Amino acid sequence: MNNREYGRIGEKIATEYLRKKGWTIIAQNYNTKVGEIDIIAIDSDYLVFIEVKARNDISKGYPREAVTKYKQNRIRKAALMFIAQNKKENAKCRFDVIEILNGNIEHIVNAF
Repeated sequence: MNNREYGRIGEKIATEYLRKKGWTIIAQNYNTKVGEIDIIAIDSDYLVFIEVKARNDISKGYPREAVTKYKQNRIRKAALMFIAQNKKENAKCRFDVIEILNGNIEHIVNAF
C-alpha cells in the first residue's frame, strides 16, 4: 500500500472517530491553491480544521512530526479561505491533529 492510500484510510478512520464523538463533519479534503485541509468539523462551539497523519511505524518519526511549520502555515491559509468563502468570520476556530499509528488514534486538540 502506498502513502496516499494509507493516508486515505487514515482520514476515513479519523472521520469515523469524530462522528462517534458526536462531531459534525462539514468538509473533507478541502483544497485551495494555498493548501489542503483533511477534515473540517464542528465540535460544540468550535470550527475545527484537522490534519490527519497516519503511519504504520515510527521509522520516519511520529506522524504528528510531519505537521511542520510550513504545513501549518499552508493549513492556516486554507482555513482563512474557507472562513471567507463560508462567511464564518465570527466562528471560534482551532487546529487539531489526528495521529494514527498502527491503528491507534491520538487526537491532539489545539495542536497549533
